[in-house]
Formats: sequence, C-alpha cells, structure tokens
Amino acid sequence: MRLSDLILPILIGGILFYGLIKGVDIYSEFIEGAFDGAKSAVKILPYIVAIIFAINLFIQSGAEEFIVKTLTPLTSLIGFPPELLSLIIVKPLSGGGSYGVIKTLLDSYGADSYIGRCASVIMGSAETVFYTAAVYYGAVGIKNIRYTIKVGLIAHVASIVAALVVCKYMF
Repeated sequence: MRLSDLILPILIGGILFYGLIKGVDIYSEFIEGAFDGAKSAVKILPYIVAIIFAINLFIQSGAEEFIVKTLTPLTSLIGFPPELLSLIIVKPLSGGGSYGVIKTLLDSYGADSYIGRCASVIMGSAETVFYTAAVYYGAVGIKNIRYTIKVGLIAHVASIVAALVVCKYMF
C-alpha cells in the first residue's frame, strides 16, 4: 500500500478525531452540512440547465461550425491547425462539451500527434468562463458581473496564445 492511498482516510479520521476532542456532535454537523449542500445544488440547478441549453443551442444551430469555417482561412495562414478551433470555441462555454471535442480529436489524430498534444495543452490551460460565471454568480444571486466575462475571455485568449506558443516550439 502506498502513502497516497492513506492520505484521504487519515485526513477524514483526523477531522473526526479533532471533532470528538472538541466535543462537536459530528453526525448532526454532517447532516446540517449535507442539507446546506443540497440547498445549494437546488439553487444553482436552474443556472446549470440554462447554460447547458444555451451551449447546446449554440452548437446545434451551426453557429460554432460557421465560426470555425469563417476562421479556418485565417488560422491556416498563420500555421494554426483549424482542427483546434472547435476546442477553442467550446472550451469557454462548457467543460463537458470541450471534453467531447478533445475526445474526438484524440480519437481522430491520436494523443501523440501534434494536434493531440496541442489540444491537450489547450484543454489544460483554458477555463469554462461562461459556465463558471453563470453557475457561481447565479448561486449567490449576483446580477451585475461587471468585467468578469471580459477579463475571463482575455485570460482565455492569453492561455490559448500561450498554449499555441508551447505547441509551436515544444512539439
């Protein structure tokens, strides 16, 4: 047995032991925490459903495909593989959707191909900006998100540029 296999049981046991020492009713605190977690899940469910609907609408309407076709000549001109455009477009919208795109890319080109490696770097360096903002701001009731989306998209573009530089010079 490895030490890493013991970390979680030791951590949980330590928390339970600490609670017993402090005289905390561990079971009732656990139930209260689980109840609060369930309330939070119910509270954010409409936001999750709305963002999933919007993402599916974006993809199924052909908007994503239109953007990819429109940008392909430009990306080919600068030496960027157009196969990665779908991943770059879907990643700020949905983690699950981007997982589907990367799975398709890896199945088609292989994990050790240039496209597979670049897709992996992009997947690890970008964030689901719209999904994260919708769910977290929706959960706490924030209506005015101010600069969140703008800054998130700037960070997304910066991460894509950095990922492409890494792909260009490392692979």
